[in-house]
Amino acid sequence: MSETIEARAREILAGIIDPHSGQDLVAAGALRGVGVSGDKVSVDIQLGYPALSWQATLSAQVKQALESDPGIGSAAVGVSCRVGAHRVQEGLTPLPNIRNIIAVASGKGGVGKSTVAANLALALRAEGASVGVLDADIYGPSQPRMFGLSGKPDTKDGSRIEPKINHGIQVMSIGFLIEEDTPMIWRGPMVTQALQQLLGDTNWVDLDYLVIDLPPGTGDIQLTLCQRVPVSGAVIVTTPQDIALLDARKALKMFEKVNVPVLGIIENMSTHICSNCGHEEHVFGEGGGERMAAQYGVPMLGSLPLDIRIREQADGGTPTVAALPGSELAARYQGIARNAAARLSLQARNKSIQFPKIVIQNT
Repeated sequence: MSETIEARAREILAGIIDPHSGQDLVAAGALRGVGVSGDKVSVDIQLGYPALSWQATLSAQVKQALESDPGIGSAAVGVSCRVGAHRVQEGLTPLPNIRNIIAVASGKGGVGKSTVAANLALALRAEGASVGVLDADIYGPSQPRMFGLSGKPDTKDGSRIEPKINHGIQVMSIGFLIEEDTPMIWRGPMVTQALQQLLGDTNWVDLDYLVIDLPPGTGDIQLTLCQRVPVSGAVIVTTPQDIALLDARKALKMFEKVNVPVLGIIENMSTHICSNCGHEEHVFGEGGGERMAAQYGVPMLGSLPLDIRIREQADGGTPTVAALPGSELAARYQGIARNAAARLSLQARNKSIQFPKIVIQNT
């Protein structure tokens, strides 16, 4: 009898689709075990990505699905999250203390990539992950201002530098080493070497994700970085405007050439929300990101509005997810973060680097 109930429970769980990964709980490997005692069922689910704000919803959904079966009297559902290290490009080795590197890219400037990168990092942290940000835009570093950080980084041993921390995010940028109005008149090889040093010589502490804010474009610098930095996945930021989509496609193709999985597309400035009346309209066109995602067979991770608060909060050193936790805007970023991390969780694991991380949740 218990075997029949367990089989039925597994069948029910195989019919529950995780909206973030697009796969059912069994196929995604999230089902850790099923216990049966009489007509009582206990289920242990472990997601491979941070989803703190969604765990209770999933638990309730699974519990309801199980208890709707006439053969199951009651169900106890436990949901936890554990972030693993995922495979990087062939020939590259993951960096110590960094499980996964996610590159945030755009084919052109002016699409809000850096603001998205900062809020994506904060959203991943809000969902329960340990996160860092590397500002890879040597010519125009913006993450120090967005995170409200300044001054030279510290060093404890004279060889490695300590990341600066604000809003719970570890941050490193060339902007900490130069004055804000000092131009970086460097050629490509110098830029590449500087970024590799910033990445490798920073004392990152046990990161689930390092978000790299790449410079805009698809030139020699971006290509070299993608070939030398062990990246687990990339997200492409675009606007609905046709000219932005043309360049976003180039960024996507660049990652394909260097065998970096594209986790999906984020459509920024999707709509404009009037700060006076709240009216929402598509000032840059409509549906461009979705069409691009469909054309290249990659997920549409989410869309974000052109909202004056996002700009003001980023300029003020407290990006939206930190400034307005619990808001609809923060929820959008967190949904995008869960979608991106869930897609990454489906990639093959990297067996050469393992960090024990056990998260215990009350159920």
